[in-house]
Amino acid sequence: MKLFKIKRLLAAAVLGAFAMSITMTADARIHDPKMESKSVERKSLPTLRERVSETMSTFEPSEYEKNFNAFYEQENFSVPRTVSISDSSIIGTPMATQQQCVKYLLRNNPNPNLKVSPEEIVAYYYEEGSREGIRPDVAFAQALKETGFFRYGGDVIPEQNNYCGLGTTGGGVKGEFFATPQLGVRAHIQHLLAYSSTRRPTMPVVDPRYGLVRQAYGSRTLGNWQDLNGRWAVPGRYYGQEILSMFKDILIQ
Repeated sequence: MKLFKIKRLLAAAVLGAFAMSITMTADARIHDPKMESKSVERKSLPTLRERVSETMSTFEPSEYEKNFNAFYEQENFSVPRTVSISDSSIIGTPMATQQQCVKYLLRNNPNPNLKVSPEEIVAYYYEEGSREGIRPDVAFAQALKETGFFRYGGDVIPEQNNYCGLGTTGGGVKGEFFATPQLGVRAHIQHLLAYSSTRRPTMPVVDPRYGLVRQAYGSRTLGNWQDLNGRWAVPGRYYGQEILSMFKDILIQ
């Protein structure tokens, strides 16, 4: 009998504690004076999309990794070696030496109108062209064609450091100005890259028309110097062929 009473007391105690916990929980949820509403909104569970996004974010590379990969890809692009005089590709490696380029220039104009020496301007073409994978000797031949062997005489003036007619359309429009000869060469090389590749330049863009070309061409590119006919120069029917002819003249210096 005593055991039965003890069990009843224990059961009553347990029921009382349970009831009190329910009351306290209910009071805390409904009657908390700090709450503006009589009910507390339950925190919604994350959706499947949110859970997947959170999980995938743990696999995304850090900003350091992204920057490193971008730098690595830029610095390690491949450039096909130019081995034939008949190769008309814009992208490639030089066949002529810098000395041949200088000699060809001075043979056609002993007093080029430049802010730097002939050796320096040629060196800039080899530095900037090789950096971007553009054939520097042919790009230099293009500069000679555009400037009349650095005599000028057209709309562009020597002070512009504009060696490829960037931005000039004739009728007195002078086109772009560049602060230094090297920046002028860099803009020229970058403009060639804009036509011939979807890869961004390794150096900050100084060609003001780079984005216009890339936007117009999208995924398309021009592979050969002859493809510049009617595009770089208008009408420019044999524009690319004349540049390549000058390049071949450089090789026999």
